[in-house]
Amino acid sequence: MVKLAFPRELRLLTPASFAFVFQQPKQVGTSQIMFFGRMNELGHPRIGFAIAKKQIKRAHERNRIRRLTRESFRLRQHQLPSMDFVVLAKKGAVELDNLVLAKMLEKLWHRYCR
Repeated sequence: MVKLAFPRELRLLTPASFAFVFQQPKQVGTSQIMFFGRMNELGHPRIGFAIAKKQIKRAHERNRIRRLTRESFRLRQHQLPSMDFVVLAKKGAVELDNLVLAKMLEKLWHRYCR
């Protein structure tokens, strides 16, 4: 049975992990959100967030984007390649409602699955 949990092993936690992704990223994105990804040797994907206060002012808006992205990742984790992902949100992401943001995330994940 497939587990859809989000344990600590699926998160980018250290600055070195983020630096690894930013060295040679494969990036996909829209005008509101960007994904940076890089293959890892772990056998499973991991995700981290870099959502700046300068881009999205209010904490509850940053948290909403994180929460929806994390949920989308959690549900697709077994279909994704073993990559480390860093998610960056831009100013336009605030105007997106949850349904539109979820559909956008699905399209971005699909680009990495190809």
